Amino acid sequence: MKITNHIESKPSVMLGKPIIKGTRITVELILNKLAGGYSVKEIPEMYPTVNEGDVMACLTYAALMVGDEKMIKAA
Repeated sequence: MKITNHIESKPSVMLGKPIIKGTRITVELILNKLAGGYSVKEIPEMYPTVNEGDVMACLTYAALMVGDEKMIKAA
């Protein structure tokens, strides 16, 4: 999946947070909905401008961000 087909970031929209392309719906909002128990199928019902591919792109984006984290060993 190419997440740039689904997610973008613009300094003039939502303070530059990553959003679903062409919307003001943040990746953070979608991830919070998933964490709150909503399914991939339910989210597009709540937000008609979002499709299941967009939701999956948010999950992929989050996985990539976590994968890039640098760990610091505890003393």
